[in-house]
Amino acid sequence: MLNADQLAVFPFDQWIQEGVQWMALHMRPLFLVIKWPVERLLTFNDSVFHAAPFPVMVVIAFLLCWRLASLGVAAFSAVVFVVIAMLGVWGEAMTTLSLIMTAILFCALIGIPIGIWSARSERAWLVVRPVLDIMQTTPTFVYLVPVVMLFGVGNVPGEVAVVTAAMPPLIRFTHLGIRMVEHEIVEAGLAFGADKRQLLWEVQLPLAVPTILGGLNQTVLTAMVMSVVVAMIGAEGLGLVVLQGLGRLDVGRAAVGGIAIVLLAMMLDRFTQKLARTKPRDQQTFRAVISRLFRGERRAGAEVPPTARAADAREAL
Repeated sequence: MLNADQLAVFPFDQWIQEGVQWMALHMRPLFLVIKWPVERLLTFNDSVFHAAPFPVMVVIAFLLCWRLASLGVAAFSAVVFVVIAMLGVWGEAMTTLSLIMTAILFCALIGIPIGIWSARSERAWLVVRPVLDIMQTTPTFVYLVPVVMLFGVGNVPGEVAVVTAAMPPLIRFTHLGIRMVEHEIVEAGLAFGADKRQLLWEVQLPLAVPTILGGLNQTVLTAMVMSVVVAMIGAEGLGLVVLQGLGRLDVGRAAVGGIAIVLLAMMLDRFTQKLARTKPRDQQTFRAVISRLFRGERRAGAEVPPTARAADAREAL
């Protein structure tokens, strides 16, 4: 009778092992180039978060969340920081926060342009979509093997793994947000004489911002989960606290790290959700949307944005 083990004639494991070893040996300059900006930015963020005194960080978090989200989110953020300090893992929490902030920046710089490109090109989406499917269905632990082989161990390889695992949701949501813009609104923008660049920046991206911010929310949560996993390859932070607690059978230490991770995740989740809850009609140009992150809400009585004018023209028709 035919046995399934008799069909195991393809040494895929050896092929993959030899391929990764070849890449690590012959493509090392490329990986050093990739590693350099990640290391620089991560080191800078980590030094800033650790240099800031505890009261200053609480005040900055409160004012930032109050300005960009709401008073409730600001109060919750301040309470989260105080509780984390009371748990005795403030330094580890700042390391994890710097890891997450660096990952968010790289995910936005890489993921949003790829999402825009795939939304404007069917051929690009045919290539990007299966790659995203593979990345999002691959278990998180699998990311650690090639990262260790190509980048080594430590905080920087852990950051590379976090960025790789957290980027797909942002690409998908960016693609979805631009594709969900109604065809009538696009036609109205073209009727007003907008070219492709103006159509993207003045019409499509402002309307897609809530969806993109929803993708950013998923990216943040994925990065939080991955920040625990990368402790297995030497990344510091709250994940390492949990891993050390499990390794020493210290349930209390592991629980402290887990509680701090949950609190940070809840704080970032509430913040990004509040940012995403904006009505498309209230958005200005994409540049104005970005400036809102620094200037706060648009004042009443401001000039009506081109997006709203295009929507009103569509309804009038």
